[in-house]
Amino acid sequence: MSRRFALLSFTALALVAGCAPKPKTVAVVAPPVVAAPVAAPAMPKGASPTMVIPVALPDGTYPTPNRNLTPAAKVWHLRAALNVAALACRGPQEGAIIASYNAMLSAQKPVLAKAEATYASEWKSGGRDWQDRYDDAMTRLYNFFSQSPARDDFCAAASTVLAQSAGVTAEAMPAFAAQQLPTLERPFTDFYRAFDAWRGRATPAPVYAQQPRPVLASRQYASNMTVQTITQARLQPISQPVPPPQPRLKLDPSVFQ
Repeated sequence: MSRRFALLSFTALALVAGCAPKPKTVAVVAPPVVAAPVAAPAMPKGASPTMVIPVALPDGTYPTPNRNLTPAAKVWHLRAALNVAALACRGPQEGAIIASYNAMLSAQKPVLAKAEATYASEWKSGGRDWQDRYDDAMTRLYNFFSQSPARDDFCAAASTVLAQSAGVTAEAMPAFAAQQLPTLERPFTDFYRAFDAWRGRATPAPVYAQQPRPVLASRQYASNMTVQTITQARLQPISQPVPPPQPRLKLDPSVFQ
C-alpha cells in the first residue's frame, strides 16, 4: 500500500468518524421523595372542641394556682390536691387513697396546722380584703384539681404520692410537698398541652374566660379551717357535690360530672 493511499484512507475514516452522531447525555433525575403523612393528634380524652384552657406561657409552661408558692403554701396546696383525690377518685384505688389520705392527716397533723396558720398569715399581710382573696384562691385551687378530663391520671399520681408519704417525717414534709406538688399538677398541664397540639395553636383563650363563675368559698371555711378525715360513708356519687360534715370549701358541682 502506498503512503499516499494510506493517508487518504486515514483522512476518509476521520471524516466518517466526524460525521457520526455523538451520543447524547441524558440527565438522570431522582424521583421526588414523598414524606409519609403525619397523623394529626387526636383530641384528648374528655376534651370538647369549645373548651377553654390557659394560655401557654413563653417558656411552654401553663399558669396554674401552684406557681410562685412559699414553703407553707406548697404544703397546704399538696393537702388540698390530695383532699380532692380522696373525694373524687373512684374505682379499685378508691379505698387505698382514702386510707392513705387519712393516715397522712394523722401523721402530719402538726405540720399541716403550722402550714395552714402560716399560709393564712401570708394572705393577711396583703391587706384588709385578704379573706375574700384567699377564698377566691382556694376555690380556684380546688376547681383546678377537680378538672375531670385529667382525673384518671391525677388519681394515679395521687395514689403514688400518698403511698410515698407514709415514710415522710415531719421535718421532711415541706421538701416532700415541694417535690410532689408538680407531680400532682402534671396530669392537668399534660392535658392542656395535648389539647393545644390537637387544636394546632399555642395561644388558647384564658382559662376562666368562658367558664361559669366559680362558686366562692364560704368565709366560715377560712375562719374555721380544720382538717377533716374522709370516710367512704361520707362520699356521695361522683355526679353530686360532697356535703362536708362541717362548713368547708364549696366546690362547683360541675367539676364532678
